[in-house]
Amino acid sequence: MSASQVAVVTGGTSGIGLAAAALLLAQGKKVALLGRSSEKGKIALHKLAALPAACAFFPCDVTAVNECQLTLEKIHKELGRIDILINSAGLYFENPIADTTPEDYTRIMDVNVKGTYFMCKYVIPYLRKQPSGAIVNISSDAGLHGNNCCSLYCAAKGAVTIFTKALAIELSPYSIRVNCVCPGDVDTPSTQEQIQNQPQPEDYFREMKSVYPLGRIASAHEVAEVICFLASEQASFVTGAAWTVDGGLTAC
Repeated sequence: MSASQVAVVTGGTSGIGLAAAALLLAQGKKVALLGRSSEKGKIALHKLAALPAACAFFPCDVTAVNECQLTLEKIHKELGRIDILINSAGLYFENPIADTTPEDYTRIMDVNVKGTYFMCKYVIPYLRKQPSGAIVNISSDAGLHGNNCCSLYCAAKGAVTIFTKALAIELSPYSIRVNCVCPGDVDTPSTQEQIQNQPQPEDYFREMKSVYPLGRIASAHEVAEVICFLASEQASFVTGAAWTVDGGLTAC
């Protein structure tokens, strides 16, 4: 059964989403990669070309509700089914509330919350056609506790965490499991860009790693391993969970 399963991955052209897609393909699942940039989609497909299962790119801006609905319809029509949704599209934002604009609020909430919410809404009819379905949302350690000068991002990811728990209860009668993963800092292109934009990148990165009991930040592959576990039948009795993948950060 797993060889014919279809997984939809938003934000699938880089970082955690791309790493999750690679693992799903290695397991024999078909993958639909979603992202805003067709050029990044082509690059991602090239990186994944050596893996055994079929992979396709579908351009989609998850902040546009109609695009969420129409893209899922297209995926179901072309690939025949949808078994798994991984909501990896997201934006990080770090700024004091005094300097945060209404435009910042709309942008961060639209990608992190609105996109996740409506991708879930429109995938449910397809998941209900299968014996079981799985949704994995990407939250953050910031969705579990407060981070300094990160109130907007914490608000967005906190919403994702609690939305996940509520939706898990709502969808349990249909054998659809809903979980979220809460990473700390992860070595992705966006994190590297964040580091390089600092006045002293090496000092900034050293301080970033120092807050983690394990003494480093995660790789995208390490987070993807947890995502793919939660999406698999190995986690068949796991729903409504917020799994930390943070090197012990939230245990402190």
